[in-house]
Amino acid sequence: MHNDFLVSLDKQHLIHPVSNYREHEEKGVTILHSGKGAYLTDYQGKTLLDAFSGLWCVNVGYGQDSVIKAAETQLRTLPYATGYFDFGSEPAIKLAAKLVEITPSSLQHVYFTLGGSDAVDSAIRFITNYFNALGKHSKKHFISVERGYHGSSSQGAGLTALPAFHRHFDLPQPNQHRIPCPYAYRSTENTSDESLINQSVTALKNKVKELGVDQVAAFFCEPIMGSGGVIVPPKGWLKAMQLCCNELGILFVVDEVITGFGRTGPMFASLAEQVTPDLMTMAKGLTSGYAPMGAVMMSDEVYQGLLQGCGANAPVGHGYTYSAHPVSAAIALEVIRLYEEELLANGQRLGPYFEQGLQAFRSHPLVGDARCRGLLGALELVANKDLKTPFPAQLKLAERIAKSAYQHGLIFRAFADNILGFAPALCYTEEDFDLLFQRLTRILDEIMGQPEVRLAMDKAATHCQPVVNK
Repeated sequence: MHNDFLVSLDKQHLIHPVSNYREHEEKGVTILHSGKGAYLTDYQGKTLLDAFSGLWCVNVGYGQDSVIKAAETQLRTLPYATGYFDFGSEPAIKLAAKLVEITPSSLQHVYFTLGGSDAVDSAIRFITNYFNALGKHSKKHFISVERGYHGSSSQGAGLTALPAFHRHFDLPQPNQHRIPCPYAYRSTENTSDESLINQSVTALKNKVKELGVDQVAAFFCEPIMGSGGVIVPPKGWLKAMQLCCNELGILFVVDEVITGFGRTGPMFASLAEQVTPDLMTMAKGLTSGYAPMGAVMMSDEVYQGLLQGCGANAPVGHGYTYSAHPVSAAIALEVIRLYEEELLANGQRLGPYFEQGLQAFRSHPLVGDARCRGLLGALELVANKDLKTPFPAQLKLAERIAKSAYQHGLIFRAFADNILGFAPALCYTEEDFDLLFQRLTRILDEIMGQPEVRLAMDKAATHCQPVVNK
């Protein structure tokens, strides 16, 4: 009865992010009650293996006692401290120094936000201020990558190159542009690593030439396009894009909101290729989702531009009430300690085991592609493997899979374009991965056995009626 009452209240009052409001009112909410390690328990008492770390964020797993203790201690000592009026707190100061220590050497300054979306928004504001301070007032255009995700703030959502974030929001803005995604599985051109990298570099150069280099401020990219379907560029792509930006004289911004804090193996994906960005955004794994916090990190060159531009008596007019929140900072410090002393190594040790398990699904009739880096991976489902034929949108395959996954006690991301995303916590064990693969096999077999799914596959196989997404 208590669960039913909460479901009713939810339908009446709580707006959920990125959801179909009508469908949510009909279906209702699944209320989560508790979590421990890699597992969640809902209000019905059902135990679920979380293979998505909440929303790519609970990297240390649920219920870490030391993190909870760090939060409690800080709450009792100093629950809030403003960063305005030259005030600050010890946890935030130590965290800023720690982030400079563990990120690429080009990044020397930190501005704290509440999450990833406002980190991207803050980065855009800082970049605009920076070029205005330099007297380069025409540099107002931004370029991102198709299928990239940079939050859902008023400006960041325009850099996000996913249609759902643009529909009815008057986005993207006229100064927001994109280049093709290095999507090997869906590419119609040469898909060798070198070719994919060259295609992206050429596309960026051509876009900057089209707009005018004196008009372009920055290029934003993720090391891996997470919410766009876990699109994994070839190794060397990120470094090549940085060098291209350096050559063109535009700022290079790496969005590590998803890929940061051990998700791809090293502490940050940028470190694997010795990438030195001008700015970096982060969130999610920063606090492992235990409290809201994000950050913008910037080079000293950008910082000095902002400093000189504000003059002797004027502030840089950008700030949040909860920037550098002491409780979030205390949590982040403890979370980073766990990464450094234990969990980063565990994730690196089990990354190959996870990749091997995902790649094994290539033999399943539904799976067209499997891709992975570290503990970030995806399976792409197709109706016909030879033609890479997508399932028809009206089949609502993602909804079918999500329903089956819950029944089998597994949580992962079923994207609308028939891609399954996985981001297991760094605390996973081999036994957790074995259970993930066992349950996922049952789910895919169950879905393939549904008559509507079989019909779509048969049509795609016989070529009688091509199946396409609309």
